Amino acid sequence: VVTLSLLMYPVLRSLTLQLHSAITGSYISGTHSIAFINCLNEQIAKDIARAIMDKKLAAYVNILPKSSALYFWEGELEESTEILLLVKTRTSKIGELSNYVRSIHPFEIPETISLPIDQGNPLYLKWLEESVPRD
Repeated sequence: VVTLSLLMYPVLRSLTLQLHSAITGSYISGTHSIAFINCLNEQIAKDIARAIMDKKLAAYVNILPKSSALYFWEGELEESTEILLLVKTRTSKIGELSNYVRSIHPFEIPETISLPIDQGNPLYLKWLEESVPRD
């Protein structure tokens, strides 16, 4: 019974949070995430952003202007200018998003990292929920 309880705890907690959210209309922390994707130039950034949107992997993508980057690549310190995408999506879509970006990005190892959204404007978070299809 104890082992079964421990194994079921994550499922029961998730169901309880979803039920509470449905009843109260409150946001469940971490349901959505912001993914960061760096691109070589503005055209590549726009192409990747549009492809992400066409696949309905995000509700919103910001394309931020050029930023300088320093990083090690193959043992050498490199410096470049990059364009940053901020991708707002469901946390459950991050794996699919990362795989898709890897398949279309020109970088050998494209950066796709994410942070969960803890809190925010409830109306915006509801819009995110409605804009990205469930799995």
